Amino acid sequence: MSDVWRQDNPAPAPRTSAPTSLVPPDARDRPAPDPATLAALATGRIADCKLVPWGSNYTFAVALDLPGADPLTAIYKPERGEVPLWDFDSGTLYRREYASFLLSCLLGWHFIPPTVIRDGPHGVGTVQLYVEPDESVHDRTVRREYRRDLERIALFDLLANNADRKASHCFVGRADRRVWGIDHGLTFHVQPKLRTVIWDFCGEPIDVDLLAALGALAADKPAVRAALRPFLARQEIDMLFARLANLLDGQIFPMLNPRRNVPYGW
Repeated sequence: MSDVWRQDNPAPAPRTSAPTSLVPPDARDRPAPDPATLAALATGRIADCKLVPWGSNYTFAVALDLPGADPLTAIYKPERGEVPLWDFDSGTLYRREYASFLLSCLLGWHFIPPTVIRDGPHGVGTVQLYVEPDESVHDRTVRREYRRDLERIALFDLLANNADRKASHCFVGRADRRVWGIDHGLTFHVQPKLRTVIWDFCGEPIDVDLLAALGALAADKPAVRAALRPFLARQEIDMLFARLANLLDGQIFPMLNPRRNVPYGW
């Protein structure tokens, strides 16, 4: 992590709660994360921790023991397991992962599984509830039957400047049949970094309900900054607001570049 980034962003304290959405309750398609689930992720004893053998960073599947309840399975991404990148400051990916969860909550778009920052066997990192994908639901089905969910995620990626929306990072849950998005560590860069497999909406108008959610975010910038500032640099939040203004001004999904906007190893 660069010295400038470290001085501007001291290590955050463990985070175990989600902010209240800025969008009115009747405009939210999904319920907010269950506080009991967030508390369990934050306080449950990590009884087992096994390396997930794929991925570019060290990621672990953990079992959380809970008094009087069934254990939870979660995904643990420690800061110490982050592989250095040339364009993202070292030691910041877990913060970006959590900031993405917070932003989805502020928008009322609860498609990112409940996530906390806590200590673990390999130090501080994010712990995110594991959602089992339904392997029988293929990409074509998702695009046909879950178009509204994909539109929301595509807009979120534009706003968060997501550099890593692979096909496997968006799926239907086996138990709940909801569309979930995961792996948001490469987000909020100050330079344009969008890389995504969701090209379905290029050139189309943004839905009015989604624009309303963006408008609610723009109307309360102090709340957004207060929620994200412990995890992102000031310039990163400034650029988030700049992208927000561009989306509200244009009100359409921009055209993407096939040379620049495709994720690596998609």
